[in-house]
Amino acid sequence: MIGIAVFALLATIAYYSFIDNDSAEKYAQQILKDRQEKDLFMKSNEGSPFVMDSVPFQPLKYFAPDVRYRIIANIEPATEKKVVVLPTSDGLEKKYLPYGYASFSLDGENCKLLILEVMDAGPYRGTLFLAFADATSANETYGAGRYLDVKKTPGATTITLDFNEAYNPYCAYADSFSCPFPPKENILKVAIRAGEKSFH
Repeated sequence: MIGIAVFALLATIAYYSFIDNDSAEKYAQQILKDRQEKDLFMKSNEGSPFVMDSVPFQPLKYFAPDVRYRIIANIEPATEKKVVVLPTSDGLEKKYLPYGYASFSLDGENCKLLILEVMDAGPYRGTLFLAFADATSANETYGAGRYLDVKKTPGATTITLDFNEAYNPYCAYADSFSCPFPPKENILKVAIRAGEKSFH
């Protein structure tokens, strides 16, 4: 009976390990598919910075997908809605409202990122904006930081930060764009080796 029980336990572990590995593989395949679609957009779409500024296109560079960088962070709503002003790459300013703080641990470091809410009139008003820099910035990744899209989930206590989807602002490819720099709170000491690398 003990032998049967041990066999059943090992079979169960193997089954769930297979399921986990299968899910991780599907996740990686989806990330790669999304990157291929982005390359197609960047190469030929009229909204692409390469097309708009007649910049010679080269395929974008990325870290390999790593499910470890898909993080479920705790979200703490901002209690003070004081306007946050971020300088931009062309010497201007962009104004946002604080939405909340996402907290998580990575490689033994406690990290906290300020998530902002777009104030500008237009289709993006009320959407969330997250800009960050990390230990790879100005080396493996774009020096002025990268962006990450996140979604509002009213009442939620957690938020998903998938750094495999981190991307460069358009000013990483062409100087004619105005790109906000990350707030000082969002300059991380840890290396986020996920998402898009430096273009140049």
